[in-house]
Amino acid sequence: MANFFKGRKATCLLVALLMISISAGLLSADNKANLLEKRLIGEIKSIDDQLDGLLGLAIKDLSTGRTIFVNENEVFPQASSIKIAVLLEVFKQAEEGQLKLDEFINLTPEAKVGGGLILAYLGYPSLKMSIRDLAVLMVVLSDNTATNLLIDRVGMKNVNSRLKSLGLNQTRLERKMMDVKAAEEGRENISTPLEMMTLLEKIYKGQILSSASRQEFFNILALPKDSPLQKAVAEGVVVADKPGELEAVRCDSGLVFLKKHPYIICVMTTYLKSEAEGNATIKKIGQAAFSYFDRLERSSEYGRVVSEK
Repeated sequence: MANFFKGRKATCLLVALLMISISAGLLSADNKANLLEKRLIGEIKSIDDQLDGLLGLAIKDLSTGRTIFVNENEVFPQASSIKIAVLLEVFKQAEEGQLKLDEFINLTPEAKVGGGLILAYLGYPSLKMSIRDLAVLMVVLSDNTATNLLIDRVGMKNVNSRLKSLGLNQTRLERKMMDVKAAEEGRENISTPLEMMTLLEKIYKGQILSSASRQEFFNILALPKDSPLQKAVAEGVVVADKPGELEAVRCDSGLVFLKKHPYIICVMTTYLKSEAEGNATIKKIGQAAFSYFDRLERSSEYGRVVSEK
């Protein structure tokens, strides 16, 4: 009889161990995406370790809310990425009736600044452009004259008040484009990876702009441009972003419009020894992030991708 109970205890122990094993297997299946995410984090760390400069990063899966951060609260110069905030103010004031997107602004000789491929060379003897067209030039060609005309129209103070009202206390427009004197005085256009991510998320979720304005806002940001994040995705994938470049600074912030897993990615670099390395780093991180989200996008919960051969 003792041997009988001893045998039953051994059998129960075996069944218990088997159940634990099965449970662990199920848990592993549920965490496949988590394991992929860990690989992405490891890849980002490896890229960061190779960068001779300081990296900041914020990535958010808008379908799940999962985030990946590196120095997300550090303040970085934004260069032309701050134009996202200017574009937002343009659309918000249009909604509020303070301006019209089809109203015209005069281009005067004194308004022209460097750092632009178009307006610095136009306007002889005169030129008027709509606010909408200036916004396109500001985003696609990063035309600084167009940007300054828009800042004059909406008001720098209003841009910053809007950002503050959204709880973005580290994101500020403190000078117009190509204002070297202001830069020498320490006035810089700044943000953090977390705050730029938060700004884009609020716009995406319809917390700031109406549906129609939000659509046009992202349509303009998604126009083709020479940016690391647009180069990091497969052909046909929409990326609404604005890169920025200054001496020792490279950054790019945007939203990648995948159907099931749209995501925000904000990558910022500063103190760069090599500016080319800064853009290369942003592109590498963008490629790693896209590879991760694209696999989630096309896979079943078990990792199977069904595609026609």
